[in-house]
Amino acid sequence: MTMQANFSTAHLPFRTFTKDILVKGKPAKKRCIEIAGQQYTVSCGFANVVSLDDEWFEDVKDPDHVIQTIKRSGLGADIFAFWQRPPDQEPRFNFYKEWESVAALPVRGYDHWFSKQISSRLRSQIRKAIKEGLEIRETAYDDDFVRGMTEIFNETPVRQGRPFWHYGKDFETIKKQFSTYIYREQMIGAYLGGEMVGFIMLGDSGNFGLTGQIISKVKHRDKVTNNALIGKAVEICEKRKLPWLVYGYWTNDSLAEFKRRCGFEEQRVPRYFVPLSLKGAVALKSGLHRGWKNALPSQIKSPLKKLRKFLYGLRTDGSAERSLADTSKDSN
Repeated sequence: MTMQANFSTAHLPFRTFTKDILVKGKPAKKRCIEIAGQQYTVSCGFANVVSLDDEWFEDVKDPDHVIQTIKRSGLGADIFAFWQRPPDQEPRFNFYKEWESVAALPVRGYDHWFSKQISSRLRSQIRKAIKEGLEIRETAYDDDFVRGMTEIFNETPVRQGRPFWHYGKDFETIKKQFSTYIYREQMIGAYLGGEMVGFIMLGDSGNFGLTGQIISKVKHRDKVTNNALIGKAVEICEKRKLPWLVYGYWTNDSLAEFKRRCGFEEQRVPRYFVPLSLKGAVALKSGLHRGWKNALPSQIKSPLKKLRKFLYGLRTDGSAERSLADTSKDSN
């Protein structure tokens, strides 16, 4: 860890350091810089992009000062990227921007969600699951909860057509890796006959509730567990006076269909990209500032995703057709 300071202009210090993180469920190290009490991380690729580490939970305090500090830090950054968190949709800065789509559900109470924001079919499925013993309740991040997480994570190695990041992890690993942000998260568990069959780690961003990890057991898909968990999250958001529930980004896949059925809507907010070097300017011009995967046109990405699901289906159970069918059911 190194400590550096720049007093040439604003007399505000910064420090650069490395931090342990999880990348696709695996431990990794990330280069970071702390500016005015906020931590920013560096994502390496064709261009090195600096962004606020906790951008779902914090707003960049002073973009101009951050840009000046990064340039003087020797961090080797090419682009500074930041956004306006939902529901702040009106652009407030004069930097180059692109629109980011998030899945947002306006919170008007559980009763409104259940009667107005979801379909009659889903209402019937949730009622049926409750009659069959499904119970959704707030709980704590204790050993019983972590044991339930471990069992759910190790149920199947493939989810939504790709290797599941947390499959194969033991109790101690899961307990440690998921304990970092529990100070701002509410655990919601789904139980059936005393067995934990699903959960959400619901974050409180101050502006909205944020679904963190949300997952349920494949063997109980017919209980529409994830949908019922969303309903409880809506109830908690209402209680905490959070006007929105946000479920990550809005995408065109089976998960997006699940979000639609739960009442989520597409909400577009501005994300800004500020080139800090010639390479950063070239990346912006060529569309590589979000990485090569995002630069691929959808007519190429969609067939590749289907092929990936097919191959993982063959690898895991010898039946690609079964894998594809199971993936589509994961949106329930």
